[in-house]
Amino acid sequence: MPRMVFRSAALAAVLLLGGQPARSVSAQETPELAPYIMLRSLQFVQDTVALGDHSAGEMQRFMLNKIDSALRAADTSTFDDPRNVDAALIYAMSGGNPATLEYLVERDLSGNFDSRVADALRKYLGGKGTLVAKSLGDMAMEYRDQAIGPYVALVSGNVTDPENPVGALEYYDIARLGAPGTIIEEAALRRSVAIAVDADLVDKGLAYSRKYARRFVHSPYASQFVDFFVQLVVEHHPELSEPDIDATVEFMDVERRREVFLRIARRATLDGKNDLARMASGKAAALAGMAADGPEVLARLYRGVASIPTSEVGTAIEDLAAIPADELSPRDQALRAAAQAIASEVIRKPTTESLAQDAGVKVEARPDAEIEEASPGYEDPGPAVVALPASLESSVEIDPEIQTFVESGRSKLSEIDDLLKQEGVVR
Repeated sequence: MPRMVFRSAALAAVLLLGGQPARSVSAQETPELAPYIMLRSLQFVQDTVALGDHSAGEMQRFMLNKIDSALRAADTSTFDDPRNVDAALIYAMSGGNPATLEYLVERDLSGNFDSRVADALRKYLGGKGTLVAKSLGDMAMEYRDQAIGPYVALVSGNVTDPENPVGALEYYDIARLGAPGTIIEEAALRRSVAIAVDADLVDKGLAYSRKYARRFVHSPYASQFVDFFVQLVVEHHPELSEPDIDATVEFMDVERRREVFLRIARRATLDGKNDLARMASGKAAALAGMAADGPEVLARLYRGVASIPTSEVGTAIEDLAAIPADELSPRDQALRAAAQAIASEVIRKPTTESLAQDAGVKVEARPDAEIEEASPGYEDPGPAVVALPASLESSVEIDPEIQTFVESGRSKLSEIDDLLKQEGVVR
């Protein structure tokens, strides 16, 4: 698919240069194209990037520069055509030079540009979008059925997100529904997944994830989506079940499904969700196949770590020990070492010392004595600790009033013992 898309991107460049092969047309022979026609080529290339043609990025930069030059060189009468006005606005919202929009608006003596939109975009592109969030939201509704509508809606979602993330979902929905299959839909869906995950909107997060996985799994930004999806799965397991996960990743190729399951296994392992970790690592191992050593090794690692708290700890120790260190990253080597240390403690046979309690700290109770000045670096331990019988050796904090009562009782018992000795009762 990427090769076919790249050829389409090359075709877009040909269209940009007037429909002739670029190498056979000189600069003088290149006809001037209307900005809206040039913009169509830019949009096509950007959409191919979102669909997986990473090599089209250079073509995108070339076309942005080409359109920038054309807009600055265009006669003011060019913008009597509303399509060219929309092209200038969309160019600015598609990674173009903000100064070019400023330049065009200043030269607009005929009122072709909507000053409200132009002013809001200038603030947004200047990093002050939150100041015009409400205005942009109103304009997103006003222009939703026009060419710039999806772009304005996406921008509105971006500026609404910091203060009202759930409210931003409405604008992202307008953007993606107004421009299906485009880079606008890709961005809107990806950001919607992020918001749904952070807001614990499980059903929405799952629905957005399935749409993204079905359409844009080859996007250069798909790794961000996977991060959000893994977070959604791990934080909401077992509410999100195995069939829920499978129904999302089924749109992916084998390699990407394996990557997703490995990332779920690792995150679940670190979060202590061992059932999920074993399930995900088992699926990753099944997808790895005999030839894919790297993924299979990671699956064994995460499955072994997740099995330590179970009755399969012995097998887990053997599996962890059998994994070659040079096939693990430093981070995973540290994880294995920590898991092995814990496992060794789990199976270590108890000794006589391990069955005994630690000796309690015995401090002579002196309720009437003044507190001596503490040595440097010493902290007052609080209430005095009374020595207990050896069978109950431990440090127990005693309330001062109770301690006084105990000491008084001991004193009376001693007096009674003395009297009994004098009477010959106690020998």
